[in-house]
Amino acid sequence: MPDETTPYPGPRQQSPPPNPFEGFPRPAPSAPLRVVVADDNPVVRAGLTALLSGRADITVVAEAADGREAWEAAQLHHPDVVLLDVRMPGVDGISALPYLVQIAPVVMLTYSRESEIVQEALRRGAGGYLVHGEFTADELVSAVRNIKEGRAHFTPTAAGALLAQLRGDQRPGVGGGPLPEGLGGATAHEADFSKSVHSGVSAENLSQLQPDVGQSSSGWTGGRPAAVDRSRFQLSAREAEIMDLIASGMTNQQIAATCFISEKTVKNHINRIFAKLHSTSRAEAAAKWLGTAPDSGRGVG
Repeated sequence: MPDETTPYPGPRQQSPPPNPFEGFPRPAPSAPLRVVVADDNPVVRAGLTALLSGRADITVVAEAADGREAWEAAQLHHPDVVLLDVRMPGVDGISALPYLVQIAPVVMLTYSRESEIVQEALRRGAGGYLVHGEFTADELVSAVRNIKEGRAHFTPTAAGALLAQLRGDQRPGVGGGPLPEGLGGATAHEADFSKSVHSGVSAENLSQLQPDVGQSSSGWTGGRPAAVDRSRFQLSAREAEIMDLIASGMTNQQIAATCFISEKTVKNHINRIFAKLHSTSRAEAAAKWLGTAPDSGRGVG
């Protein structure tokens, strides 16, 4: 019998269980996105480089003043994303685009807002199209990250041009025409450039090899029945423009920026549009406008 003065030993202390993660290598920190910035304006290049390099997960590995320099930089550095201007001396951005997209995703970052240029850039492989003045610094950074992940990004003007292409819009001055200022055509500079990349297809005839996504042999034009009669909706020209933007998926804020009007004015237009289309939602209105609603062939009621 233990002595009353002997302390009770208490429960036996158990050793802690082994760490199941001991011995596993620590995950390596993700490498920053590597970006090439191509723009003939040195001030724009410097600004973009400073903006992007200020983010911990992005680094600008090279700058370029024209399409040839952009291609050489991409060949050397193998970036994750290329930011490419349209109008540059020598080899312009549209001409360089089909060669660059073979190396890395390309985002057009430009002042050029013509529908023909936007559509040709998309045909030649651009993963996004951003027009200066239509995005914030944070939106640009998000676009770079999105493009790396394979998600397309467009500012309002580019989205409108894409919509016009999908609709097969034949209004004067809306898509379908030649590129302005000879962009994308073969020049003496580009002839040398093409030889240097050993390509068998010149940028001059590349667009002729691309299918016309605006037309279809099934009787549809740009994603809607060719026989849609929109005159029966009796929308004004401004209301029709806003309805096009609604159908493209734009928010009220984006529509306001595109049309240079206030968001309140946009809401007023939408209320009138919904009344004329007998719709209670954007989806319902878009379906009637594009001719995909079940009652599209009948009246608006």
